[in-house]
Formats: sequence, structure tokens, C-alpha cells
Amino acid sequence: MTVGHRIRFGDTVIEYEVRRSTRRKKTVQITVNGDGILVSAPLTLSDDVLRAIVRRRASWILRQPVKAMLPAVPKQFASGETLPYLGRNALLLRKTADVRSLAVRFDHWRFRVTVPQNLADAEQIPQIQRAFIAWYRARAEKRLPSSVERWRLQFGCRIKPRILIRSQRQRWGSCAHDGTLRFNWRVVMLEPALIEYIVVHELAHLTIRNHSPQFWDLVASVMPDVQYQRQRLKEIGPTLPL
Repeated sequence: MTVGHRIRFGDTVIEYEVRRSTRRKKTVQITVNGDGILVSAPLTLSDDVLRAIVRRRASWILRQPVKAMLPAVPKQFASGETLPYLGRNALLLRKTADVRSLAVRFDHWRFRVTVPQNLADAEQIPQIQRAFIAWYRARAEKRLPSSVERWRLQFGCRIKPRILIRSQRQRWGSCAHDGTLRFNWRVVMLEPALIEYIVVHELAHLTIRNHSPQFWDLVASVMPDVQYQRQRLKEIGPTLPL
């Protein structure tokens, strides 16, 4: 019999199936593949023991390539939670104060959120989320133009594209026919190497509009580890919050 379970590890929920068998006497086996995470266990082993084993192996599980079943836990924006910035998790510290408006500050790898004391409870999480989106968006607007310019010169591209920051749930970036590059504000949650890959990908579309072998050869000409970065983005993308 197979039964579904879940644990929380940091900011990630690990969902796994338990399959007990009378033929398995002592050992517990954890398998991660395209079907998800399977824990094969003896019939008599309790759920609590298996949960402890999965928690001990959580770091290993998260390093495996199949992560689509590991969605990020919805944020409550409470002190002690973390949010990613440039590939690192930054601690969130939240306080209530006699202030007019909600504010998000970032210093020494800490997010400090100040919430007006007269803000209704039902409004706090939506407003904090909007404030964080604005914060990330501002960082993307500041960081991406210089990255685009640096790689544009390396490509030898004469076109100086217009750059827009958007909220594109299904895309990290896009290249319009007029040369405008649009980037998802969430890119600044990613580690710098992945941000650079996204920029290079969209700049390459200024020359080759499709994803033909010639396109990937062009990307690889300036970024030899393109396939590695492409796979990393597929793995990390689904785990991001917001």
C-alpha cells in the first residue's frame, strides 16, 4: 500500500509516498525520479520514524534533479522566514510600529519589514507581498540594464535594446520583434550565474528568433556551460516564492 505524506524543510515542502512491504525487513530506501519521491519501508516501521528519516535525508533529496513536486510554502511574512535574493536566503524580521506606511528595508542580508500598527490583520500579508514585489522589481530595474549592456558588447550586437521589467508568470524573459527585452522581476531571486544566463538567452534572440541548434550554439559561444545553467533554472524556478 502507498500512502502520501509531507514534511517541511526550510522554505520547501517535500511530498513523498510511503510504500510498506512484508518482504522488506529492516532497510528503508528513498527513491527520487520522475514519479516523485518514494520511501520503501518495512511494514512495521511507524510514520514518525519514516518522517525523521526523510528529514535527515532532506538535503540529499533537494539536490536531486526532480524538483517539480517541491513547491515553495506560501509565505506568511513572519519573523524567522526567509526570502531569496541573488541565490541566497535572507532572514525576514517583521515589526509593528507607529508609522504611516509599510516599508521593506534590506541590510546585512536581512529583510526588515515595518508594518503600521493600525493596519488590519487581513490586509497585512497582501500589502507586505506587494511591498516585496516592488522591492524586487526595483532591484531588477537597477541590475539588468548593466548586465544586458555588458553581454551586448560581448556579442558584438549593435542594437541597444529597450529593457522592461514585467510580471511574467510563465516566462523569465522575452524578446519582442522590435528588439525590446522583457524580464521577469523574479530573476533577482536567482543566483547571479542564472541571471546572466537569462540575459544571454534573450540577447541571443536579437540574432536568432527561434530555439534552433544554431541558437544554442550562439548562446554557448559566450556561455559554454549553457546546458548546465538551463537545467539549474528548470530545477530552481518552481521552488521560488511569490
